[in-house]
This record gives sequence, structure tokens and C-alpha cells, in this order.
Amino acid sequence: MIFSVLKRLPLFSPPFVNVMASSTSFNGGSVSFSSQRLFALAQQLRHYKPPSLDDNEEQVIEEAAGKVVSQVGFQESVTPVAQNPENFRPKRAAVLICLFEGDAGDLRVILTKRSSRLSTHSGEVSLPGGKAEEGDKDDGETATREAKEEIGLDPSLVNVVTVLEPFLSKHLLRVVPVIGILKDKKAFKPTPNPAEVDAVFDAPLEMFIKDENRSVEEREWMGEKYLLHFFDYEIGNKKYLIWGLTAGILIKAASVVYQRPPAFQEQNPKFKFPGVVGKNTVMP
Repeated sequence: MIFSVLKRLPLFSPPFVNVMASSTSFNGGSVSFSSQRLFALAQQLRHYKPPSLDDNEEQVIEEAAGKVVSQVGFQESVTPVAQNPENFRPKRAAVLICLFEGDAGDLRVILTKRSSRLSTHSGEVSLPGGKAEEGDKDDGETATREAKEEIGLDPSLVNVVTVLEPFLSKHLLRVVPVIGILKDKKAFKPTPNPAEVDAVFDAPLEMFIKDENRSVEEREWMGEKYLLHFFDYEIGNKKYLIWGLTAGILIKAASVVYQRPPAFQEQNPKFKFPGVVGKNTVMP
């Protein structure tokens, strides 16, 4: 069975013992993974099926923001888009959750710190990504194209294995998280675009389902309370705060990869449906 490998090899529990590389077939082509564990993870994620919406029943709504950063963002299935698909078709974007094995055998994700010169969300942590362009064939191409533009990550180094359920940003931007596995971490030499990115770093994915280095704020949205999660992380004597849409996406990604819910309550708000939808409409 597909999952027999997973039963014999616990996912990313250090110490990591390097084993013979494996390969599998995606879309008719053969791709290689540097370890049996990455191979097992790819097999697991290929069978993940996120909820989907019928795009044909939606109407178009534009969104003005460029990059995918938001103070608030939730899984689309819990927002008014899911309950009222006939009224919304948010602008589409994609972010790359690029995973690799760290030196200690842990599973890590590549993150960026936005440029301090940007006019919005400057200095905040985000995943590489941005809005879809006309020539993009799918969300995977959007995410990997943006990652190359932002941090110099060659798309040929990334094996895209699945997409997660779309998230909806506060400004009604549909953000599709794309999970990819870095084939050769030594071949990736980050070259951040100074106009967009100040720093490139990585963090342990499992951190986002643990109740450590985490703080929370209770906020209110049209009378409904919800929790906003903040993760403190330090690497190389530098401190980062990961929160908002990026934190929400990584909580979901970690839950899917490790096949267990977070060790804390997420508590999304109960959304209320906007009566009028226009270019500047935001989630209430």
C-alpha cells in the first residue's frame, strides 16, 4: 500500500538517517527525492484532496494588493465565499510552501522577510508568492515563478506535490498554498530581490502545530470573536514574528503534513456576508 512506507518511517523525527534516494512519477515524468522520507511525504501529499469551489458560478471581484501578505486570512471554506459562491470570484494568487530536510532531520519551510522599503506590510514575514499572471498554467507555476522572482529559487529544484485549500485574505484575495519539495537544498543559493525581500530564512514546519513560541490575541469582527496567532522564531541571532495569513497557512500545512491537528484552538470568526461587493470590498 502507498502508506506502508509512512508506517515504517515516522515523518521527520530526528535523528535523521540518510537512506537511498527514491523516485516516483508525476504527470508522466520521473522525479527524484533525496531520501526515503521525502519520497514517503510526496506520496502522502499527492493523495491529499482539498475542498474545492465551482468557479463557473462565481462573479469577478478585483483586488488591488500586489503581494500575498495580510493581517487576517482564513480558509476559504469558512468564509462567505463558500456559503455564497454566486456573489464572489476573488482574484487568485499562490504561495509556495517549499519544504526540505534540515541537518537535524527536521522538516523545514522557506520564508522571507519583506523589504523594509515596501509601502505596505514592510518587514513582515511571508511565504514566497504573488498574484497569478495570464501565462501561468496553474497555481504551481504561479508560486514557483514568484519564488524565482523574489528569492532566486530555480523552479527546476522544486517538485510540486499538492495544493491546499485556498485561503481568503482580508481584501478578498484567494490565496492557494502550493506545497513543493526542494530536491537539492545545497543547489539553492538564495538571491533575494532587494526591491521585495530583505532576508530569506527557514523554520521548522512542526512549530506551527505546537503550543510553543506562540502567543495569541483575541479580536472581534462584527461582534464575533476570533483568535490571531503569533509565532516567535529566532535563527542566526535574528528574530522573526510570523503571524496573520502566513501563520494560518502554515498551521494548515503542518496539520496536513503531520496528519494531526494543532495543539491549540484556532477559533475562526463566524463571517457575515457583505451586502455590496465592489473593488474595494474587504471582509467585514
